[in-house]
Amino acid sequence: MNELLAISFQSASRIKAYQEQRLGDLLNYLNTHSAFYKKLFEENNIAIQKIKTIEDLVHIPPTEKEHLQLHNEQFICVPRNKIIEYTATSGTVGSPVTVALTENDLQRLAYNEYCSFVCANGTSEDVYQLMLTLDRQFMAGMAYYSGIRKLGAGVVRVGPGVPSLQWETIERLKPTAIVAVPSFIIKLIQYAEEHQIDVNKTSVKKAICIGENIRDEKLQPNILHQKIIDKWNIKLFSTYASTEMQTAFTECEAGRGGHLNPELLIVELLDESGQQVPYGEPGEVTITTLGVEGIPLLRYKTGDICIAYNEPCSCGRHTLRLSPVIGRKKQMIKYKGTTLFAPALFEIIHRTDAVKEYVVEVYSNEIGTDEVLLHIVPTDNQEETLNKIKAYLQAKLRVTPHIKVVDADTMQKMQFPDGVRKPVKFVDKRKTTQQV
Repeated sequence: MNELLAISFQSASRIKAYQEQRLGDLLNYLNTHSAFYKKLFEENNIAIQKIKTIEDLVHIPPTEKEHLQLHNEQFICVPRNKIIEYTATSGTVGSPVTVALTENDLQRLAYNEYCSFVCANGTSEDVYQLMLTLDRQFMAGMAYYSGIRKLGAGVVRVGPGVPSLQWETIERLKPTAIVAVPSFIIKLIQYAEEHQIDVNKTSVKKAICIGENIRDEKLQPNILHQKIIDKWNIKLFSTYASTEMQTAFTECEAGRGGHLNPELLIVELLDESGQQVPYGEPGEVTITTLGVEGIPLLRYKTGDICIAYNEPCSCGRHTLRLSPVIGRKKQMIKYKGTTLFAPALFEIIHRTDAVKEYVVEVYSNEIGTDEVLLHIVPTDNQEETLNKIKAYLQAKLRVTPHIKVVDADTMQKMQFPDGVRKPVKFVDKRKTTQQV
């Protein structure tokens, strides 16, 4: 086994010692090469030689996404001629951020996804069909591709959407696995049913699920997960990642949360006051990158709310594991006295068969509080169906959002505006973005 890959199977104390050694290297690198962090250390009188343990990180102010947006170039630690790839965040919350990578960063990215595919039972005998974009500065698509190549497996780059093309390719090239957004897998199943394709007689045996949750915060299968496996007997593996961390958390066979690659990242989960939350409690994922050259980050607050678990896993790894994203700080909704996070609202919508597609829009009313407008494509335009949807939402949310019925073409334009590489399901038009 690769020596670095084996670190996940070491004891928790051995993993921590290794991370703290790498932390010292990172601090020296930032103090030498990062204009942003050198200034941060100076302004806060931080002596980096005194930061020796992960617990000592609490003495360093966290980095916010706004810092990256406002001072992007100050984070770059290498000369321009060392940058060989420019990627960008999706802009799900706020404007996109450029993340520049060196050759070593690209190799690190490939290693990360290699670890992820190995964790998800991947072998060199597999053939993966990629149902996602590899263009538009999308780091994840490039990462999956390079990780599969490092694994020695086959790869089929089909791109997003077009169920007919996906099924034609599956029939012709016989992939063993797919990498796709779960809601698109539902569309694949629907297309198969409409065209007499028996999904369970195809070559596909597993799916790496990206971009959407397939489990709840208790790590139990959610409705998307259930809808898929009810029709298609394949193994689903959940993932969580972000462009800024250049690292992914991927489930193993046990399905008990996404495993940290501890040689690549230090993770803290912080409460509203910046203190570490206990294991099993929700907190904001705050990351410190290890081994990144181009734009390394120190105590970067991702805005994602997750739960961390630290019990040894049945797969033999002793790494921290993360739940799916419970919510994002800037996507929290306070509606008529009820606090909602977007993923929980999505889960409720997925549980009704009366809604084919949707976009949740949040805006400020005349007194400055949140209003929720749900754009939907219902299964039909009967008044009875609309009343059924309203009654269902009232029962599940205890409040009823405003509902606007749109046609399929309008919904397609809302979910995929120009330049967007993954479907938009949440639109925030509030005058000020709320914080938890």
